[in-house]
Amino acid sequence: MVQIENMFFESWSDLLRVVLVGTLAYVALVAMLRISGKRTLAKLNAFDLVVTVAIGSTLATILLSKTVTLFEGLTALLLLIGLQWAVTATSVRWPRLARLVRSEPQLLVYRGETCPDALRRERVTLSELDTVLRSAGLAAPEQAQAVVLESDGSFSVTARAGTSDTDKLPAGVSGKGAGPA
Repeated sequence: MVQIENMFFESWSDLLRVVLVGTLAYVALVAMLRISGKRTLAKLNAFDLVVTVAIGSTLATILLSKTVTLFEGLTALLLLIGLQWAVTATSVRWPRLARLVRSEPQLLVYRGETCPDALRRERVTLSELDTVLRSAGLAAPEQAQAVVLESDGSFSVTARAGTSDTDKLPAGVSGKGAGPA
């Protein structure tokens, strides 16, 4: 059973380890990311997001796990970054691999009309679509030229031409400068 005093502080050597290993791991990670390029953390698709989260998790493990040495942790970081680089570099050259690791953007609304099959395939409800539209300042799908679910999971919304600012507000929502009724 863990004693209460050990929950807050065990030893100065443990703190020193975190500071030293943490500093060295951080510097090494920054250097690795600079060498591998911006694309490593671009989060353009789900694969990129997984690698980014894995890098963060690995750094946390290096910092806090007494059983993982600095060089084991740096090897793990180098492996993740190297694999990310190899997969992205290869997918540029081989479209088949690109299709395996990347998803395509999906059109959910076009010229004010929802695309029910696309919404169902991407598991986006009409309520969620309304939230996306409101976030873009639109009240209804009819006001959107296009709503695209991007390959990274974000949404892009383009308003239809002729949609004025007053047309964009949902019913019951006041305009700029107006306080609550």
